[in-house]
Amino acid sequence: QVRLVESGGGLVQPGGSLILSCAASGSIFSIVTMGWYRQGPGKERELVARITWNGNPEYADSVKGRFTISRDYTRNTAYLQMNALKPEDTDVYYCGSRIYSSRSTYDDYWGQGTQVTISS
Repeated sequence: QVRLVESGGGLVQPGGSLILSCAASGSIFSIVTMGWYRQGPGKERELVARITWNGNPEYADSVKGRFTISRDYTRNTAYLQMNALKPEDTDVYYCGSRIYSSRSTYDDYWGQGTQVTISS
């Protein structure tokens, strides 16, 4: 059993900052990628930022220069530093990770989602 637990969402004013974290636990042999995706009402889930476990990041164009993703491989945890937040960043953010587990397969796992609201 593999679990992803997210934390760090909330309400901030435009221009503010938040840090999201995602911790993976369970029967993990190796993590391939971990990242955040967002999904608004009636919309498809889209990539925000993703990092390979050897440290290569990938960002959506809309967040480049404002968001930074990092990982702590000793804690199976990834972090998303979100700066210069805009109202259009408001969404539910989901952590997603591709993990090789005790099932001896590569599977995609998802967290429960955390609400990020940017409003004055």
